[in-house]
Amino acid sequence: MAFEWKTSAEGVDWEELSALYRAAPLGDKKPEHLRLVFGNSLFKCFVHDAQGRLVAAGRVLADGADCAYLCDIAVLPEHQGSGLGRQLVGRLVEMSRGHKKIILYAVPGKEPFYRRFGFLRMKTAMAIFENQQLQLERGYLSES
Repeated sequence: MAFEWKTSAEGVDWEELSALYRAAPLGDKKPEHLRLVFGNSLFKCFVHDAQGRLVAAGRVLADGADCAYLCDIAVLPEHQGSGLGRQLVGRLVEMSRGHKKIILYAVPGKEPFYRRFGFLRMKTAMAIFENQQLQLERGYLSES
């Protein structure tokens, strides 16, 4: 299947992007929130199918030299397992080359997928989430 890859947020349908995250399923990300975070991200990818439907997206919050953080990587369920996610992450990693560190956090259980790109578990990574309890329950955080 042929895909159209875009690295600009120009012309993005933010409602459609919001629907992609719900379908992926990666949560309810409001259109205005997505416009803000993608607008503040150094790198971004939007993938459309031959019918022009948005089927995948991701971004990199980066400073241009020291740190790049891959985030909000989503693929519609019907394209998961097809290699599209691998291509998307590969492109985002390539865009981030030259940074001293490239980081991400994965959905629990998806770590093997990211190891293929060279990502390793960080022993000292820590986080503060808006809803700490929910992230503890989902397995993103540990109190130990």
